[in-house]
Order: sequence, then C-alpha cells, then structure tokens
Amino acid sequence: MAESKALQVLLDTLPQVGRVMWIGIRPSRAEPMMALDSVQVAVDRSLAGDRFNGSAGNPRQVTLIQQEHLDVIAACLGREPIARALLRRNIVVAGINLLALKDKMFRVGDALLEFSGLCHPCSKMERQPGAGGYNAMRGHGGITARVLEAGLVRIDPAVFYQGNNAQRGQRALTGLVTWHERPVIAKL
Repeated sequence: MAESKALQVLLDTLPQVGRVMWIGIRPSRAEPMMALDSVQVAVDRSLAGDRFNGSAGNPRQVTLIQQEHLDVIAACLGREPIARALLRRNIVVAGINLLALKDKMFRVGDALLEFSGLCHPCSKMERQPGAGGYNAMRGHGGITARVLEAGLVRIDPAVFYQGNNAQRGQRALTGLVTWHERPVIAKL
C-alpha cells in the first residue's frame, strides 16, 4: 500500500512549466491548418474557428503535441524539421511532458483542460509529412483534451499541471498552490 502511495506522489509531482509554441485551427475538412497568435477556447467545444467544433463529453476537443517530438518524427523520417501545421494538432507546446498530464487537469493560457487520451496518427500522415509518417508518429502523436474552463490561449503563455480536483483548481486561480511541497505557478 505504501508503495502505491509513493508512486502516486511521483505521478502527481510535475513542477515543470511548458510554453505554447504554436496554435492552429483546421478551417474545414482537408484544408491546410491556419496558424494563429491567439484563440478563444470554449467549454465542451474546441478552438474558435476550428472545423472540429467538439460536443459536450467528446474527449477530443483539443489536440496537443510536444515540440520536442517534432524532431523525433523528423529523425524517424530522415528529414529536416517538420512544419508544425503538417501534423494537424491544435497546440504545440515545449518544456512539459504531455504524457505526465494523464488523468490530470492543466492550464494552457487562461483555459483549463483535462487529459482525455492519446492522439494517435491517422492515415493522412502518409501524405503529409510523407511516406512513413504514420509509423514515425506512433508514440509521438500527442494527446487529446476536454475543455473544462473557457479562456484565451496565446503563443508563449505557460502550460502547467493544475491538479486532479476542483478544490485544488479553485485554489490555484487565486495564487500560489503547493502540491506535495512543490510549487505550481498560478494563472498568469
């Protein structure tokens, strides 16, 4: 039992703060991604203007991928860096391990999101970024998230672990929160 609690403490200790590097929407099916400097995110929806206008309870309201994984995908394909838009994810972040957010709530700019699953590649990845793209992205496709609180997302704002329940989330909105004696930066 103590080992289980110790593991949970490790899983819940995430002091890293990431940054939003890129934001994109898909205006319509098969259209190129449109890069944005900022976007409004709505509860139980997606990013304003994105063709995927999620519905309440849908686990795939927002897609995120790590900037660090773009280099891995490019290396697996044996090519130069991949353009962020080619991977068709809404938000590219750097400096935080998205998989560490499993079963957690997290802030991206002003919006509060909740990890809802892995974002597996689709067959479109064989066309762009090209042959082998599907397999290059396996394990590096990012995550999906539900929107719990609406907010504005901009390039550069922080991405950080918010907690597992509403009580911690509410405390975090008012200032510094301590989680297992590790400070978590409050809303910017």
